[in-house]
Amino acid sequence: MPSMLISVIVATYNRPDALRLVIQSLLGQTDRNYEILIADDGSKQDTAELVESFQATSNIAIHHIWQTDDGFRLSRIRNLATKQAKGEYLIFLDGDCIVQPDFVTQHRKLAKPQYMVTGSRILLEKQLTERLCTSQNWLFDKFKSEAIRHRLNGQVNKILPLYIKLPWAFSRGYSDFVWRRIKGCNLACWKADAESIHGFDEEMVGWGHEDADFVFRLHQQGVRRTSGAWATEVLHLWHKMADKATAEKNAEIVRAKILAKRTIA
Repeated sequence: MPSMLISVIVATYNRPDALRLVIQSLLGQTDRNYEILIADDGSKQDTAELVESFQATSNIAIHHIWQTDDGFRLSRIRNLATKQAKGEYLIFLDGDCIVQPDFVTQHRKLAKPQYMVTGSRILLEKQLTERLCTSQNWLFDKFKSEAIRHRLNGQVNKILPLYIKLPWAFSRGYSDFVWRRIKGCNLACWKADAESIHGFDEEMVGWGHEDADFVFRLHQQGVRRTSGAWATEVLHLWHKMADKATAEKNAEIVRAKILAKRTIA
């Protein structure tokens, strides 16, 4: 489906140094039929200025969707960005996840009717993350050429997905809902499917599990899950551990929905 516009929704909050690299990586895609929507959960002016600088020079559409800073409201800002997305297909990405040049290409290959894709990530350690952010310049070929050294130095947790890509025919499917390996930082689905479940649950505020809830509700709508591992890996920059005070509360919301469905069944 080469003519299909894809909307990449990038969630961010007060981390322009990381966002700069993410946008640079997105603008270097081999597939050019996509738009970028920065879903900004209340960042300061420096993030707006960064986005404006890219908008002024990019031939790829970049939109900045911002909401006031009123706590961790990731679900709400993603829903606002979804409403403004012009693409039929959505890729949700975090503003600290650098993508490979074929990221959109690989997601397009995996985009099938009545399917969603849960992707994977490569974790970068603090020292390497700080060096990349300080450079302010993302060069994938340079990073890949140094990947073995980064792995030996313990600065990344894996590197093989940078070199090996596995096609759709490889066993990827999930026959039932599985909580494991759901990453909201690399998640794709059809816009119509997201709208059919009214997007992310905005009652889930604070860090944690809004992505699992989203995948579960899509599954209940008959949307099957497939894995984007070994195809769509993102490079997840190091960050301080999030405040997980709300994680258990959000997890209980998801568990209650799962239990309710099983009880009805």
